[in-house]
Amino acid sequence: MPEGDTIHRLAAQLREVLEGRPVVRVEVSRPIAGGPRPPAPGTNIDAVEAVGKHLLIRFGDGTTLRTHLQMHGRWQWYRTGEPWRRPRHRMRALVAVPDVEAVCFDAPIAVLERAPAIGHLGPDLCEADADLDEVLSRIERLADPDEALADVLLDQRVACGIGNVYKSEVCFAVRRHPATPIGHLDAAARRELFATAAAQLQANLGGGPRTTAGPVPGTLAVYGRARRSCRRCGTPIEFSWVGATARSTYWCPNCQPLDPPDGRPS
Repeated sequence: MPEGDTIHRLAAQLREVLEGRPVVRVEVSRPIAGGPRPPAPGTNIDAVEAVGKHLLIRFGDGTTLRTHLQMHGRWQWYRTGEPWRRPRHRMRALVAVPDVEAVCFDAPIAVLERAPAIGHLGPDLCEADADLDEVLSRIERLADPDEALADVLLDQRVACGIGNVYKSEVCFAVRRHPATPIGHLDAAARRELFATAAAQLQANLGGGPRTTAGPVPGTLAVYGRARRSCRRCGTPIEFSWVGATARSTYWCPNCQPLDPPDGRPS
């Protein structure tokens, strides 16, 4: 599933070919009953933006095309008349402007809306001004003290943009086991956790291989490195499905010891 940095980069690319241009046609393959009609030809594309893992294309008539790619969705764009690299029956949305067709394939969410359904999302950590005070407030309101860090990091209501890769990388960076209950962290430690996530996401907005550890592009600390040596201490990296979400998770058992069940906030 693409993480927030990937969607922000995608939005920047689509912005170059779509934003400020009039539409030739807009299609969605699975329209919502009672939802808005596609923008009429000539309607301007006012903005292309990312909010967490959601990509929004805003039109001058007040409608928005919202897509969420999840595991298999892809956006591709072509010169008008150029053959598509995927079959048409896999199209979920099409935005055509003069000379360009932007096509979303296989996305489970591709809908036209008047008010995009993103009000539940927490602060977008890909944004430089992400409100960490609001993140901490949302943890208090939404997270159970026994909830694993791995699950809280992935909860887009708390903060949006973190995916499975950053979940493991952030926990390693702050030396916390991903199964540690969020209630074991005090406010300063919680802020450090999400400030680290924001820093890692924002450092990867410019393109190129995702990098979280060291100067070599594409270097990750723990994700995908099961049984390989920890870059910090040499201990073999461990792997399991952690938390209620049971997503693949990587950590160093030496650098990230699990707090005891009766651990106190630290």
